[in-house]
Amino acid sequence: MAMHRHFEDELDTLRTLLIRMGSLVDEQIELAAKALMTSNTELSKLVIERERRVNEFDLMIEGQCQRIFALSQPVAIDLRLIMAAMRMNSDLERIGDIAVNLAERVEPLTEHYNLLERVNAPLMIETARQMLSDAFDAFINNDSNLARSVFGKDDIVDDIARDAFYKLIEEMKRDPLLIEPGAHGMATLRHVERLADHATNIAEDVIFIVEAKMLKHQSLQTGTQGSPN
Repeated sequence: MAMHRHFEDELDTLRTLLIRMGSLVDEQIELAAKALMTSNTELSKLVIERERRVNEFDLMIEGQCQRIFALSQPVAIDLRLIMAAMRMNSDLERIGDIAVNLAERVEPLTEHYNLLERVNAPLMIETARQMLSDAFDAFINNDSNLARSVFGKDDIVDDIARDAFYKLIEEMKRDPLLIEPGAHGMATLRHVERLADHATNIAEDVIFIVEAKMLKHQSLQTGTQGSPN
C-alpha cells in the first residue's frame, strides 16, 4: 500500500510539473505576442530572460519521468501518462523556444509592426494561442472532446498563414524598403505555424492518455482524415 501511495505521489508530481511548465510557456507566448503587437522591446527582453526557467522545467520533467520508470512498473493509463508526458515536455520546451524566437522579431519589426496587422497576423497568433490553451485545459481536465476541438483551429491558422504569406510578398514587391521587415514577418508566421503544430501534438497526447488512441500520422496509416501534425 505504501509503495502504491509513493507511486501515486510521483505521478502527481509529474502532473504538477507539466501544469506549471504549461502555464509558464503559455505566459511566455502571451508576453511575446504582446511585445510584437506593441513593439515593446523591454517585454521581449523579459521573454528571452525567462527562457532559462523553461529549460529548468524541461530537465525536471525529464528527470521525473526517468525516476518513475526506474523505481516503478507503470501499467495501462499510468504508462500512457508517462509516455505522453515525455512527448508533451518536448513540445512545451519547443514552444518556449518559439516564444523567444517571436520576442527576437520585435526589435527588427519595431518600425513596421503595422505590417503584421495588415496581413492579419494578430488573429493568427491569437488562434494559435487559443489552441495551446485549449490543449492544456484538455490535459488538466482529461477532456478528449476539448482536445479534438484543437484540430479544427489548426486549419484556421494554416489558412491565415497562406493568405498572409501572399500579402507579405505583395507588400515587398510594392515597396523594396519592406523586404527586410517582410522577411522577419514571414519568419514570425512560420513560428506561429509551429506553435499551432505543437499545440496539436499536445491535444493528440491528451486523447492518447484518455482514450488510448494514437492519432499521430493516422491519415497515413488508415487513409482517413487525421489531425494535422
